[in-house]
Amino acid sequence: MRTLQFKGLWRDREFMKLWSGESVSQMGAQVTQLALPLTAVYQFDSSSTQLGVLNAASFAPFLGATLFIGVWVDRRRRLPLMIGSNIGRALLVGSVPLCAAFDVLNMWYLYAAALAIGVLTVLFDVSYQSYLPSLIERDQLVEGNSKLQATSSIAQIGGPGLAGLLVGWLTAPVALLANAFSYLVSVAGLLAIRRPEPAPAVPERRLSTTRSIGEGLRMVFDNATIRVIALQAGTYNFCWMSLQTVFVLYAARQLSMSPATIGLVLGAGAVGSLVGAMGAGRLKERLGLGRAVIAELVLCCAAPILVPLAPGGGLLSCAMFVAAFACCGIGSTMSTIHVVSLRQVITPDQFLGRVNAGCRFIAWGPLPLGALSGGFLGDVIGLRPTLYVTAFVFLLAPLWVIFSPVPRLRDFPEPAPTEPAHEPAVTGAGSSAGPEETQ
Repeated sequence: MRTLQFKGLWRDREFMKLWSGESVSQMGAQVTQLALPLTAVYQFDSSSTQLGVLNAASFAPFLGATLFIGVWVDRRRRLPLMIGSNIGRALLVGSVPLCAAFDVLNMWYLYAAALAIGVLTVLFDVSYQSYLPSLIERDQLVEGNSKLQATSSIAQIGGPGLAGLLVGWLTAPVALLANAFSYLVSVAGLLAIRRPEPAPAVPERRLSTTRSIGEGLRMVFDNATIRVIALQAGTYNFCWMSLQTVFVLYAARQLSMSPATIGLVLGAGAVGSLVGAMGAGRLKERLGLGRAVIAELVLCCAAPILVPLAPGGGLLSCAMFVAAFACCGIGSTMSTIHVVSLRQVITPDQFLGRVNAGCRFIAWGPLPLGALSGGFLGDVIGLRPTLYVTAFVFLLAPLWVIFSPVPRLRDFPEPAPTEPAHEPAVTGAGSSAGPEETQ
């Protein structure tokens, strides 16, 4: 009888601690992603505009705080920042059901909590993507990012369904306790990591925060490959947040779908994300890096048109919703794996925080704007017409990358030297300096 042989990062105990804790945290975060807006919908009968403001508050820190956090992350060890941010998120998420229990919860508190959670999410994400290259080897980055994306995909499969069931059973505020507990589990996993993290490099002369931010943005914009992928990501994310804001309201109000059904539809659609995480490496080997990214982006940007095309309630509409979100999951997850790995390979370690933050600023900064735009249009022209407008703007997003050097990239280039002013051009990019992600 053959015994099961674990290879690669499966045998890396320190990575497994990070991965296992993050797996639980991702599942809890999916509960919050649905339970928080449903709290506004069912407890306060919020309008489309109010829901847009709530979602915008969650992602506003990506626009307002990301660049400053990137400088901060480059000057400190990343693991303690990740631990602190998850402790803070556990307390903030847990405060919502506490306020509901004392009958003091209102929309203004939800806005404030969403904003504060968003700041800590930015801190965690920038720290985590800068920390991974110091935890594992360069040739393990695609495997590491694939495993972490697979976990995120599994959470998206089970999380919305779990959230819908918890909201229906316990009410939306109480369902948030699951997320608060999950952040504490993640903290336990991070505290158990024993592999020493290298101290941040001490520069010969300390730059001001403003100049440090400028240096990181310059590394992003000076590279044609990174620039166009960041701009594509910003366009995609603007549309995605508009779609997500309007869809929850559209499904709950106009289609009369229950919280459990909404959660199960979104969860079933997220199976595509798991497929994407499992197949990213093979698609890159078959098509080459650049062509694989193009195919992935076309898939995830064309799929949203199925949402407004669905005829209404019933099985056919549910099937079309599932297909749309599944294709979005496949394409966006694959491209995220490839682009994040590309950025981590090219960027010198002492600039990773600022480059990650610069890319997040460009890619995630439009999220609150998309939420506000979707919510506003939903009230002005109606929910379904807004879904049509959003779907057509989605189709413009891949054009940034299609007419760029990206399709000529066959594989990951060699790591750049440590001095940003002397970085070589990325193979096939026709430019010089650092990379990005899609969703």
